Amino acid sequence: MPRTALTPTSLGGADVADPTGTAIDSTLVSNGVVINTADPSRTMLRVANSAGSAKKVTIRAGGKDGPAWMRTQGDTEVSVAASGTRWIGPFSEARYLQHGGKLHIDFETGFTGAITAFKLARSL
Repeated sequence: MPRTALTPTSLGGADVADPTGTAIDSTLVSNGVVINTADPSRTMLRVANSAGSAKKVTIRAGGKDGPAWMRTQGDTEVSVAASGTRWIGPFSEARYLQHGGKLHIDFETGFTGAITAFKLARSL
């Protein structure tokens, strides 16, 4: 199944209302998410965990055919506390950028909550 696409909310410039985010459900846990045309060094994730225990979110290292020359450093797993929220990022293009300019994020089995992607303005 294809990954669910997230569109980052731009931060910087005009005021931004706090976005709700995308629900992390069984589909997202099974298929993961993708940020298309990602700019990893300007991308932040807000991940809220509503599960009763800590769960991990995984930022995938770039694939073997992609531009991420530091991909051999591997994926990054971040634990999100039960009923907690973590801000994750920004990320290195050299490690995480997938072929086609994408960023892939996966979730541990049983993860529930919400994920929101933000793109930091260059002028901040």
